[in-house]
Amino acid sequence: MAGGAQVRAGASHSGGCQCGAVRYRASGEPGYPHVCHCRMCQKAAGNYFLPLGSFMRVDFAITRGEPKWFRSSDLVRRGFCGDCGTPLFYDIPEADSVNITLGSLDEPDAVKPVMQSNTGRKMSWFHALDTLPVEPDDESSEREGAIAASNHQHPDHDTSHWPSGGQT
Repeated sequence: MAGGAQVRAGASHSGGCQCGAVRYRASGEPGYPHVCHCRMCQKAAGNYFLPLGSFMRVDFAITRGEPKWFRSSDLVRRGFCGDCGTPLFYDIPEADSVNITLGSLDEPDAVKPVMQSNTGRKMSWFHALDTLPVEPDDESSEREGAIAASNHQHPDHDTSHWPSGGQT
């Protein structure tokens, strides 16, 4: 996954980490977009599941920075931003494809998972999520306003450089 790889023409997806230190681009449609509930993915995501989709290596390039890698098993390594910690990749180095975390896409709503895997570790209470009370969108607190006004998150599109505006 060298940063100098060329991405073939076609449908294009870009993404990256929260701070913008690592960015990537892939062409084509992701293969097997799915939600994995295995314990390794839960821990790698710091969440209850991890949405993943694969792209052929020839259609994938890192366009900014270099991820850090953690070898989560003898077969798999997981790429993440060494600055902000965002999980980005599930990679089997010998494979022809690389899996990206679908939440790291600039347009995550553009890729709908088609399957769930390792559901034996799925949270037993997920079926009740839609019964939880919903906080109204129009209510905002001073704290939420302050967070939004001081947002240091990289925007959901490529930039010529980052950080911009003197952010550190």
